[in-house]
Amino acid sequence: MTEHVYKIVEIVGSSPNSIEDAIAAAVAKAAQSLRELRWFEVVETRGHIEGGKVGHYQVKLKLAFTLE
Repeated sequence: MTEHVYKIVEIVGSSPNSIEDAIAAAVAKAAQSLRELRWFEVVETRGHIEGGKVGHYQVKLKLAFTLE
């Protein structure tokens, strides 16, 4: 088995719809500029309240990619 070395970065994604959409948006955006993405970890979940209702869901992610 090949050994892997990973670089980890933190990003924050948001969505007015759901936590899952916030994760998907963050990963999709990161994939536009980072190669070899391998895994993510949700390290923080929070939201924005507007008018007594959830306005946006926010998630802080750790993303890992393999080094070339």
